[in-house]
Amino acid sequence: MDIKWLKTFIIAAKYENFRQTSEELFLTQPAVTKHIKKLEESLNIQLFERIGKKVTLTPAGHKFISYATEIVSKYVQGMEEFESWKQGYNRKLIIATAPQIASSILPPILRKFMDKNPDIEVLINVLKSYEIGEEVSAGIADVGLTRILPMQTNIKSHIIHKESVILVAPNECKDISCLDEPTILHKYRLITHNHPDYWDNLLDDIKRHYPTVHTMRVDQIEVTKRFIEEGLGVSYLPSTVVKNEIEMNKLIKIKPRNIIPPTSSTYVLTKVETDEVSIFIKFLKDALSE
Repeated sequence: MDIKWLKTFIIAAKYENFRQTSEELFLTQPAVTKHIKKLEESLNIQLFERIGKKVTLTPAGHKFISYATEIVSKYVQGMEEFESWKQGYNRKLIIATAPQIASSILPPILRKFMDKNPDIEVLINVLKSYEIGEEVSAGIADVGLTRILPMQTNIKSHIIHKESVILVAPNECKDISCLDEPTILHKYRLITHNHPDYWDNLLDDIKRHYPTVHTMRVDQIEVTKRFIEEGLGVSYLPSTVVKNEIEMNKLIKIKPRNIIPPTSSTYVLTKVETDEVSIFIKFLKDALSE
């Protein structure tokens, strides 16, 4: 019995349509038909009822789908574990993280962690902040790093890092007199909602002091930074997120006058604290306190 036959059967059972199966698996329809026929011959039983171009699962097909799914799942898991063993890993850590964290504080910390723990295979899932709690709650990820508190009640969360949020602008103003908060917010659009936590309250405060401010909603920090570099606007961003751009003189920091910038918190989420999770969290705390 070929594992490819089982994979084809699972998708065919999902759609009960060989054309859709061939499209999803990037196979020809004759190849799909051949896989199903070979599987039926191997099992010595019919899995699909064929009426013209229409196919439906037989009672045997309905019965076999759970077995096929379990076999393929164990095969995939086994091959992944074997590949990890070949690469020298004997432990695994799955981290679900928000894009803002994955592109700022995480990379240098992760490199040092992996150098110090070469036997731990690290897998990274980059998700929206609100999805991270779901991932940890479901046991898909071992640890979550997010900018917002999760809604799930079956997981633990605590703040592991706090940082200042700053107003940043494009480095295109040569006159120092224009580098103040009122001038910047009058001259440029304010790019908003690129952070999942602080924008609603911050925007209310800004509009009280600057009621004529023009805004533009962008839901990704990396896109926001590029827009600012190109002079499309200004924004309030966590300091670690724009550290490199400020050092490279691509962006400039604007001192606050009327607006008190918020802080941005990084939360660690866990459900079951395994040895690998404990080692990573301790390493993360130590690195962030340096």
